[in-house]
Amino acid sequence: MVANRFAYGEELHKLFGENEKLFVVDADCIGGLNCKAIERDYPERFIECGISEQDQYSIAAGLASCGMTVFAATFAVFTTMRALDQIRNQICYNGFDVKCIGTHSGLETGFDGGTHQSVEDIAIMRALPNMRVLAPSTPNMTRKLTRLMADTYGPFYMRFGREGNVELYDENEQFHIGGSRLLREGKDVSLLACGRMTEYSLQAAELLYKEGIDARVVDMYSIKPVDTEAIKAAMEQTSLIFTIEDHNIIGGLGGAVCEYTAEACPARVVRIGIDDKFGRSGSAKDLYEKYGLNPVRIAEKVKRAFSK
Repeated sequence: MVANRFAYGEELHKLFGENEKLFVVDADCIGGLNCKAIERDYPERFIECGISEQDQYSIAAGLASCGMTVFAATFAVFTTMRALDQIRNQICYNGFDVKCIGTHSGLETGFDGGTHQSVEDIAIMRALPNMRVLAPSTPNMTRKLTRLMADTYGPFYMRFGREGNVELYDENEQFHIGGSRLLREGKDVSLLACGRMTEYSLQAAELLYKEGIDARVVDMYSIKPVDTEAIKAAMEQTSLIFTIEDHNIIGGLGGAVCEYTAEACPARVVRIGIDDKFGRSGSAKDLYEKYGLNPVRIAEKVKRAFSK
């Protein structure tokens, strides 16, 4: 398996050979984001800030004000919280062409513990005017969305975890802003997931099918703007919607879905995620078990709610 963060760096290196206006501003994550080849081959368009994320995003804003398309990446917790003032007031307020990348998102940061596990980042970025939010589930999707961001003017936030990812899509698959992807048909319940939880939701759906529950699975990779047509279809074609994310149940994918259903057509939505708690130190596998986010625990929660 290939981690989404490595697919991101690989695709960005290809884009650098195609677009002379691309720039990278790094914060001591060159290895973690597979950007060593960019520094080697395009040193004049690579700036290393060290562990100084506020400076990183201020520099990114300055470069964008001069006509550059800038990719600035670091741990999601630092992108969205330590540098929030700079992203809000320098990038989003001006609508600059800066792509904010959050790696090691959610519980996958593992042994670094609760201080480094960004379980609030989607909520924070969703609330910023002019910001679009993406959460790819696989390496091929990450490559396509990286290219899509490079070709689309304006601020973006894209988040992915640390571990390797199972591939669900062909390399020729195309995605778009505000889209989603139906991965499994089902008539009883809808599982709307993003990131790592897309793979786990497919596995949970197989477990549920053996229990007599037919689950529809949708990859909601675009969280802002969200695919309202996919939500509407889930409302109309199944009796119950579940949102599944490696994020606080407040303000993330679940929040986006509930906001739409509350206004468009009231439907019951059960949010599966981190129940407004901080993370703990441990392996990603153990943390997903503890917080009820592995396939078995997801299936248990769906079955319990559906039985009511």
